[in-house]
Amino acid sequence: MKITFARDTVEFNALSDEWNDLLDRAATDVPFLKHEYLSSWWSTLGGGEWHAGELWIGVGRDDRRALLGLAPLFLTQTKEGKAGLMFVGSVEISDYLDLIVSSENVEPFVEGLMAALEAEGPEDWQVLDLYNIPEGSPSLPALEGSANRRGWDIKRERLQPCPVIVLDGTWEDYLAKLVKKQRHELRRKMRRAAQYPGGVKWRIVGPEEDVEAATEAFMKLMATDPRKFEFLTPKMCSQFRRLIQAAHDNGWLHLSFLEVGGKQAAAYLSFDYGGRLWLYNSGINPAYQSLSPGLVLLSHQIQWAIKQGRREFDFLRGDEVYKYRMGGVDRYITRLTITR
Repeated sequence: MKITFARDTVEFNALSDEWNDLLDRAATDVPFLKHEYLSSWWSTLGGGEWHAGELWIGVGRDDRRALLGLAPLFLTQTKEGKAGLMFVGSVEISDYLDLIVSSENVEPFVEGLMAALEAEGPEDWQVLDLYNIPEGSPSLPALEGSANRRGWDIKRERLQPCPVIVLDGTWEDYLAKLVKKQRHELRRKMRRAAQYPGGVKWRIVGPEEDVEAATEAFMKLMATDPRKFEFLTPKMCSQFRRLIQAAHDNGWLHLSFLEVGGKQAAAYLSFDYGGRLWLYNSGINPAYQSLSPGLVLLSHQIQWAIKQGRREFDFLRGDEVYKYRMGGVDRYITRLTITR
């Protein structure tokens, strides 16, 4: 397998169609590896998380020039102050990252990539610092094996849990799996919302709607939380606008609102991709706290996912209590550090 490196945005963008086609066949097929997601991330360096970086995207092709593997890397100063190659998308706003390669090609691609980094990579790189790899990814043993053969130091660290609900039945089947107290509370809050004065309804932003206006409404709700208000810097707002527009344009945006008497009480930014619904971020209006609008909207989302035949509902990173009350079961992501 021949490995080359895409070093600028022109080369990066030229890969877009091949990139997403390969992702469809990859061992880790997640929205955070879509070309449009990572290109939006790169345009803001993660909403300002990084001050500088150089693209070093490893591109693996066979003798017929067919694309077999991608390593979406960039060179930057790591959080520990080292010259590091990291995944484009690292760290804070991309819940899953990985190499983009099929299970059957991961070994030759990784071996070719490591050899190319040795021979043709950045002169001063010290570490491969790879965050948010799913714990079951075949990339992990392949990278560790290749590093071992070179005598490089390896450290694997379990990071945050990513609770997931497996959706394998009806809404009633889902409820039956919840703890009795939680099932009772959920039904009670849904009934109360249905009877709430002024009317409560939920909706998904459709392809024909003004997505820019919906984005601003969503971020306004996000900003009612003091922690998220601080998070939403001008660069991060730009990142959210670019991401939501890209997801909308490519058909995997799932932006939903709960409205009470025509006023927005809650919103969830999710991704409808690959047979799963991925819950990315939220905004809750504190004026409607007594209604539990976040829980009510979340319940509608799970019902929708079940009716649409989605296989899983992924809460993404974090061990917030509500995720487990709603039936989430932990999976984990990993940080792999390889120091040469």
